[in-house]
Amino acid sequence: MLHLALRMAAHRITALLAVACAVLGGAALITTTGVLAESGLRSQLPPGRLGGADVVVAAEQEFHPSGDLPIALPERATVPARLVDRLATLPGVTAAVGDIGFPAALLDGRGRPVPVAQDPATAGHGWSSTRLLSGARVEGRAPSGAKTVAVDAAAADAAGLTVGDRVRVVANGRPAAAYRVSALVDAPGADGGVWFADGTAAALAGRGAGGEGPRAGTVDLVGLRAADGAEERVADAVRAEVAGTGLRVTTGADRGEAVAPGVGSARSLLILLAGSLGGIVLLITGFVVAGALGVTIAGQRRDLALMRAVGATPRQIRRLAAAQSTVVAALALVPGVAVGYLLAGRFRELLADREVLPSELPLAVSPLPALATLLLVAAAVQLSARCAAWRTSRMPATEAVAESRSEPRTPSRARTTAGLLLILGACALSVVPLLSRTVLGASVTSVAGIVAAIGLAMSGPALVRSAGEAVVRRLRPGVAAPTWLALSNVRAYALRLSGVVSPLAMGVVFVLTYTLTQTTVLAATSDDTRTGTLAQYELTAPALGGLPDGTLSAVRDVPGVRAAAPAGTTTVVWEYDELGEPAVESSSAMILAPDARGVVDLGVTDGGLDRLTGATVAVSAEAARTRDAGIGKRVRLVLGDGARVDARVVAVYDRGLGFGPVVLSRELAAGHTTTGLDQRALVRTDGTREAGRALAALAADRPGLAVASTAPDATGADAPPEVWVNLAVVVVLLGYLLLSIANKLVAATAQRRAEIAALRLVGTTPRQVRAMMRREAAVIAAAALVSGLLLSAVPLALLGQGFLGHPWPAGPSWLLPAVAATVALTSYLTIELPTRHALRTPPADALRTG
Repeated sequence: MLHLALRMAAHRITALLAVACAVLGGAALITTTGVLAESGLRSQLPPGRLGGADVVVAAEQEFHPSGDLPIALPERATVPARLVDRLATLPGVTAAVGDIGFPAALLDGRGRPVPVAQDPATAGHGWSSTRLLSGARVEGRAPSGAKTVAVDAAAADAAGLTVGDRVRVVANGRPAAAYRVSALVDAPGADGGVWFADGTAAALAGRGAGGEGPRAGTVDLVGLRAADGAEERVADAVRAEVAGTGLRVTTGADRGEAVAPGVGSARSLLILLAGSLGGIVLLITGFVVAGALGVTIAGQRRDLALMRAVGATPRQIRRLAAAQSTVVAALALVPGVAVGYLLAGRFRELLADREVLPSELPLAVSPLPALATLLLVAAAVQLSARCAAWRTSRMPATEAVAESRSEPRTPSRARTTAGLLLILGACALSVVPLLSRTVLGASVTSVAGIVAAIGLAMSGPALVRSAGEAVVRRLRPGVAAPTWLALSNVRAYALRLSGVVSPLAMGVVFVLTYTLTQTTVLAATSDDTRTGTLAQYELTAPALGGLPDGTLSAVRDVPGVRAAAPAGTTTVVWEYDELGEPAVESSSAMILAPDARGVVDLGVTDGGLDRLTGATVAVSAEAARTRDAGIGKRVRLVLGDGARVDARVVAVYDRGLGFGPVVLSRELAAGHTTTGLDQRALVRTDGTREAGRALAALAADRPGLAVASTAPDATGADAPPEVWVNLAVVVVLLGYLLLSIANKLVAATAQRRAEIAALRLVGTTPRQVRAMMRREAAVIAAAALVSGLLLSAVPLALLGQGFLGHPWPAGPSWLLPAVAATVALTSYLTIELPTRHALRTPPADALRTG
């Protein structure tokens, strides 16, 4: 069977090239998705400043919902400081260090911040934390008083500092103070920092045992050094010591998780991204591979029918079709998987450049994605090939031979009915954005478009045949011969034509729905944010890790300032009941004070932001409706550091798309963020230039402050990173679709050599043949565009109505002309070039070999 399959494949190289391209591209995309998913589950950050610790004890930074993947909690949760002394007494422990991190920055001679760590919010540490560094070289002495510090050697070099110099330091929002540099610390891979005397660090961070702050008497983590050979024994003893406390003990490669809790959210993003991509990639890959195999098997119907005539069983025919397809797929799988690994690396670089992922987070590379790709693609090829050969294999031998040069008179009723039902189902799915004005609701639009395109592929032959018959009946008697031939081919070979129209229409649907869904959601979000932001300016201090104390009062004293309020962002997990079952959703949440109503307008429809004090929240109208969270109701939340709270709803607002489903009161979030500092201040002025200049002067006088306009960037530079990631995905998938479609059209045209030769033998000139084929290309392009637009129209119209209030989406005006030009050019080139090649072959030779 294999030998016969290889002999048949050798005579159909052009058609099988389409299968090879479809498999290669599909394998690359599936492998890329698999690598991203595996990296989200297994990738680890380097240990960084914990490289010298053998065992690390930290709080759990993940929320584990029942029956679902864990949700990362990016705010630093704390560990009781008294645990340090307990763990220090365990056998084999040579050092126990309670590490704390807090905002700290150096100022140069001009008062400008000098970067000392990648994250200024946790750049400050106690001197004992240097014992957790790996291979650190120290020049000088440990800080011993309240006004001495040790500085990272690279930062000191940038600031021109040496041991004994004096430097101004801003620590945890306090006013800049002068310190003497007692030591320089060079620790490769540790990300730098500023080290204070342990007592000074605890006081600055509000962690002292006698303090009154929400995090008094705590440390961020406990690092332990063990005697040589005692690492595993110490780790087991520590696990027994902290059992039942909710603390997590890590060793080896897992230590990197304790360095920065935010890495967990980055890994969760990879899992979510792979999950969302996986469905679309599998749908498109299966569709393209099945279409390419359909064209290939259709071109071999005569060979398969003759084999039936000489005694081959239906099962042997299907095995033969699957065998030759599997051989071609096997040849394409190896380079496809290799390209997938390369593509995953490039995609990780894109995510890192857009600051979606930490640059230090590597990809987890193993054979597992390749194995999964092999199984999925092989199964798709086998199933598609057997389905494509099913009809020919089941027909009586005489009917199979008779039908090998034509198509079935009537398309399958079951297939047509199923296709029409899918289109109707897609229309029903399209209603979701009207009911749910959320990102999840909008994502249904692109899914509805793809489902409708699959429905078109199934019902296409019947629709094309009906349209072709209607057009031919209305042709005038004097119509040109090429036009008559082209339209007659449309009617007679509806299955063949729909086989090339459907993937082109899917490309149109995919590009329009996927791209316009992103731009419409972005436009609706921007509209909510723009309308709801009353403040013209925002003040931040990114180089200091948060706004210094006294910033707000100084801003309010600036002439022309009408209102100023602090604002921040954190992550919450909302626990609620859905249809009687427990459900959770993780989302970003704003942190606002009662005076925020002077700088933001959330579109409050019930209650008021002035009540946002204590354990209270405001929720979006969508969340209030779907989660039974109206005014006065209690909601269960898990804050960004894992703390569970029960909060009362005091306001319901309309602009949930722009401001998120929930807003926390400042008091509720206090003590549950990594720094405890305000992230920014929103400022509303009287609108005069003088007020703007006064704010800029204030920022210039205070180290590290930056003032910026809250107006959205018209160029789109401030678009969320997810938008650029989604556009990159669209480009890659569109490239795969276009390549596969082009190969399929070339293969379908090349298989018509015998038809072209017969036309030439009956007197048709090459010019007339080319004219006929060009008209067919025009029909294909027009049919693909019209059907693609019709299938996209309903989902996009309902999306626009639900999100923007009018029945059309938001997006670039050039998108539709660009799509139309691409479809027309693809149709023309992939039909014109094979036709010209076929015309170079003498008709007799073409009939003999075709």
